Amino acid sequence: MPMNPSLSRKIVRASLVLSLGNIGPHAHAQSRTLTIAFQLTHSVNDDITLAPDGKSMVILSVIAGREQLVRMGIDGSDPRQLTHDDADHEDPAWSPDGRQIAFVLVKGELEQIELINADGSANADGSATVPLTPASVKAIHPNWAPDGRSIAYCTDDDLKPPKKNDSEIYSIDVATKKIRTLISGGVNTYPVWSPDGKRLAFRRMLGESNSEVFIANADGTGAQNLTNNPAFDGWPAWSPDGTKIAFASNRGRNYEIYIMNPDGSAVQKVAASEGRATAPKWAPDGKTIYFPNCYKVDFAYDCQVYAAKLDAFQPLTTSSR
Repeated sequence: MPMNPSLSRKIVRASLVLSLGNIGPHAHAQSRTLTIAFQLTHSVNDDITLAPDGKSMVILSVIAGREQLVRMGIDGSDPRQLTHDDADHEDPAWSPDGRQIAFVLVKGELEQIELINADGSANADGSATVPLTPASVKAIHPNWAPDGRSIAYCTDDDLKPPKKNDSEIYSIDVATKKIRTLISGGVNTYPVWSPDGKRLAFRRMLGESNSEVFIANADGTGAQNLTNNPAFDGWPAWSPDGTKIAFASNRGRNYEIYIMNPDGSAVQKVAASEGRATAPKWAPDGKTIYFPNCYKVDFAYDCQVYAAKLDAFQPLTTSSR
């Protein structure tokens, strides 16, 4: 049956009223934003070290303005703060036997490598930590030898930033505290032992802005440049089987993680990342690389821990240096 023309016109008018009502003064006000929201809370989680069994990690986390060591599961679960004093704690390195963490205590003019029990327990004398390197030397970047008897470290190369100063690489016997010079002459930092203890990878500055990854014999002899790139390359880390070295570089658009063979060949980017990705660490099974990624967010700076899975990684057969 055809609709009454008068009723049809009423329906149309009612529909127009409803439509216009939806875009009236009140609705228009609700659709307009007053300002732009920005991120207010920020966090810094940095400096990763992994337990030998691959089940836990210790990171640096800024708490109440201080860099504290925090232990947690490899998935970030069950965080537990290990240090609680008013100093900063940097560069944690897990011992091969899983019992201790070496780290750098920073307080005032002091930069000293110390040891803390990995479970956070006190020592026999009631102390929380044990100093290792002399307080008179600004020591940073500890790395355990595979046998756990000694620790390689370097002196601070940032005494008057941004200018770099000469820094040497040393090895200290954990039991006797006897120190040996391994690498000297120029700016040498970030020493890392190969899994078999026969070689040492490290970072060396060539000029004011060119940083390269070098490799040398365990006693410091026979140093060779692996990266040979005008970019800033550094932060080397050996894979558990000794067949790869991970490192960070800004040879792309920003700092990202790469891997290469121990002779410098077959360079490949691990994963694309925004921000400043540095200091890679391998999982004990060699299937994952963990690294801190720092980036500017609104009016502050964040650092978080990232993980890159390498299960599907296919190595290059030719050099891409």
